[in-house]
Amino acid sequence: MFTLDRHPSGRLVYTGEDGSVHVGVTPVRAFPISEPDAGLSIVSAEGHELAWVERLDALPTAQRTLIEDELAHREFMPEIRRVLSVSTFSTPSTWPVETDRGPTTLVLKVEEDIRRLPERGRLLITSGHGIVFAVRDMTALDRHSRKLMERFL
Repeated sequence: MFTLDRHPSGRLVYTGEDGSVHVGVTPVRAFPISEPDAGLSIVSAEGHELAWVERLDALPTAQRTLIEDELAHREFMPEIRRVLSVSTFSTPSTWPVETDRGPTTLVLKVEEDIRRLPERGRLLITSGHGIVFAVRDMTALDRHSRKLMERFL
């Protein structure tokens, strides 16, 4: 089994079973949206896979925490909790929203920027600035938010 540590510079350090040490490794999810806890690769700074992790929750707590912290910095996908209003029901449209990271405003350039995922009620919305917002379960949104969203679906 491999080990992970944090270098004083903040980068992850991978030590393999054979004792090889790699500084600046990156965890990469195989399926970040559909199965975020399954299939994870540890990749060297040169882009070579050093280790494959079947399940994130199978790792020791210390290693899992390091990987989750690193992924949180790399994967920025705010979750929309509430749609406050929309500027117009045609595109482009400005949406003030509340997310799990606080209030913000996104611009929906075209309706195709809203993608339905296979899981019931899941959506990905790409803003005009390239930030991807997630709606984990549209049925869990408040009635006002659902009505606004349905106008674009």
